[in-house]
Amino acid sequence: MSRTAPTVRQDSKAPPRRDEEERLRELGYQPVLARRMGGFGNFAISFSVISVLSGCMTLYGFGLGTGGPAVMLWGWVGVGLFVLCVGLALAEVTSAYPTSGALYYMADRLGGRRWGWYTGWLNLLGLLGAIAGIDYGAALFTGAFLNLQYGVEPTPGLTFVIFLCILLLHAALNLFGVRLVSVLNSVSVWWHLGGVALIVGALAFIPDQHQSPSFVFTEFVNDTGWANPFYVAAVGLLLAQYTFSGYDASAHLSEETSNASVSAARGIVRAIWVSWIAGFALLAGLTFAIQDYAAVQGTATGVPPAQIFIDALGSGGATALLLVVIVAQLFCGNAEVAAASRMVFAFSRDNALPGSALWRKVSSRTQTPVPAVWLSVAVAAVLALPSLYSATAYGAVTAINVIGITPAYAIPIYLRLRAGNRFQPGPWSLGRWSKPIGWTAVVWVAVVTVLFCLPQKSPVTIDSMNYAVIALAVVLVLASAWWYAARRSYGTPSAYGNAREQAEIAEGIV
Repeated sequence: MSRTAPTVRQDSKAPPRRDEEERLRELGYQPVLARRMGGFGNFAISFSVISVLSGCMTLYGFGLGTGGPAVMLWGWVGVGLFVLCVGLALAEVTSAYPTSGALYYMADRLGGRRWGWYTGWLNLLGLLGAIAGIDYGAALFTGAFLNLQYGVEPTPGLTFVIFLCILLLHAALNLFGVRLVSVLNSVSVWWHLGGVALIVGALAFIPDQHQSPSFVFTEFVNDTGWANPFYVAAVGLLLAQYTFSGYDASAHLSEETSNASVSAARGIVRAIWVSWIAGFALLAGLTFAIQDYAAVQGTATGVPPAQIFIDALGSGGATALLLVVIVAQLFCGNAEVAAASRMVFAFSRDNALPGSALWRKVSSRTQTPVPAVWLSVAVAAVLALPSLYSATAYGAVTAINVIGITPAYAIPIYLRLRAGNRFQPGPWSLGRWSKPIGWTAVVWVAVVTVLFCLPQKSPVTIDSMNYAVIALAVVLVLASAWWYAARRSYGTPSAYGNAREQAEIAEGIV
C-alpha cells in the first residue's frame, strides 16, 4: 500500500487476542467443528471461490457482446476497486463475529432477528446459486474439451450429466473433512496463479499476431439490442461482479480456522486483491490474443475462450489450456460447496431452515456437517435444471448468485455503520477509515443490485428475460412466509451455556 492508503491495524480498543474456542462460546456456540485450517488455508478458500479461471472464463462470451473489450478491462478495474472496499468493510465485521453463520449472524447481532433472518436467506440463495453456476460452468468447459479432443457434441443433456458428476465429486471430497478441503484449496491457489501465468504467457508469445492496445482498451461492442451505451456498459459489469463474489467463504470457515478473528478477515481482503491482479492479466491476455472476434463469439465449442486457444495455439495447445481451466474450476466448485454447507449448518443450528434438526448434524468422525453438504449439492442441481431447456438458463443462474449474495454483503456493513460506537471491533480493524470505506461499500452494493435486476437483452422475451429479479422476489416471499412458521424457534444464542441450547447442539453430533 502507499503511504496515503488506508491501513489496517490492530485497534487499541479491541479485546486482546484470546482462545478462539472461548471466543466462540462467548458468541453463543459450543465448538463442534474441527479447527484445522490455518491462515493461508482460509485465504485459499476465498481465493478459490472467486476463481478468476472460473468466473472470467465462463462469462467471457457474455462480456464480448455487452460492451466488449473496453468494458471487460476497465470494468474489471473499477468493479475490483469497489469490491475491495466491500471486502475491507466486511472483514472488519468478520473479525468481531468469527462464526460459520457469518453474514446473517453479524446482521442478527447488529440489527436484530429479522435483519439476520433475511440476510441469511439472501446469503444462502447466493451460495447455492454459486455452486450451480461454478459447476455448470465447469461442465460447459468439459464439454468443450470433449468436443475438441474426441469430437463429442456437447448437448444440453450431456452437459447436465457432466454437471451432476461434478456435484457428486465435490460432495464426496467435502465429506472427508476440512483438512482435505484446506489442502485442496492451498493447491488451488498455486494452480490458479500458475494457470494464469501459463495462459497469459502462451497467448503472449506463441501467436504470430495480436490485437492492438487501442482495441483491447477502447473497443466497444454492443450486441444486446439496447441503444444506450451507458446502459450496455453497466450490464457488462456482471462479468466482473459475478467473478468477485464468494469471498465470504473465509468467514463461513472461521469456526474451523486458527486465530480466526484475524485470519478470516485477512483471508477476505487478500483473496480480493490477489484475484484483482490475476484477473486483469487473464482478461488482457485473452483479449490481445483474439484472432477473429466474430468466430470467437459464434464458436462451435460453446465456449469462446476455447476458440481463442484454438485460433492462437492450435488444437494441441488449446486442449492443454482447457484442462488447466477445468481443474481450476473443479477446485473452485469444491471450495464453494464447503462454504455453502457451513452456511446451511449454521443457519440450521439456529433453526432457520425446514428440517433444521437434520441439516445441523455433524459427523463425529470427520467433524463435518454431512447432511448440509448433500443438501447444498442437491439444491444446486435443482437450480440448474432449466439449462436443459433454455440456452439462457446459465446466465440466469449466475444472476441468482449475484443478486442473492451481493446485498447480503452490504447488510452487516450498513448495520455496523448504523451502530456507531456501539460496535465493538475485533482485533482486525479499519480504524478511522471504517466509515468512508463502509459507506462506499454500501452505496456500491445498492447500485449493482439495481443494475443486475435490469434486462440484459432487447427485445425482452421469455428466453432473454433476466430472471434475477424473480429469484430475488421468490426468496424474499418464501423467507417471509417461513418466518411466521419458524420465528418462535429461530434465534442466535446470546451466550453459550443454556441447557436447552447445549442439548440441541449435542443432538447434532452423530
